[in-house]
Amino acid sequence: MILTREKIIEEIRAGRLRIEPFREGNLGPASYDFTLSKEFRIFQRLPGVIDVREDTDYREITERIEVKDFIVILPGESILGITEETISLPEDICGWIQGRSRFARLGLMVHITASLIQPGSKGRQVLEIFNAGNVALRLYPGTKICQVIFERCEGKASYRGGFLEQKL
Repeated sequence: MILTREKIIEEIRAGRLRIEPFREGNLGPASYDFTLSKEFRIFQRLPGVIDVREDTDYREITERIEVKDFIVILPGESILGITEETISLPEDICGWIQGRSRFARLGLMVHITASLIQPGSKGRQVLEIFNAGNVALRLYPGTKICQVIFERCEGKASYRGGFLEQKL
């Protein structure tokens, strides 16, 4: 069951769901808007082929940068970004990262495929950003770039994988 604004506030007040920093203005009817930080990873242009295996490390093919004002994404280009906010979920709530329609209409995808935030997760959220449009897009840190929809799980679980407390 998806949590509405009222239920999200109840979970935050109870200390079960944490979003830091929390801004009430980012809270929608059934979601919370997360903002884009100034940290990014850009993919290097490498010759050859990258093997897609369990031990493949994205950090070996990307360069970490920080931008002051903005970053430009060309058509067909992917970059990694990360949210300013840190989120901590209890064992019975998961989250779903979704793009905002105002930016999707420009061709911006904020998560290519990995939208699930597992129950029990904590940390900032890495965004797999893609420009599916025909024109370059300029992204600004501090923009409410995506929304997270919270859903109550049947049963309890706790994520303990390699991206717990992830960093960019």
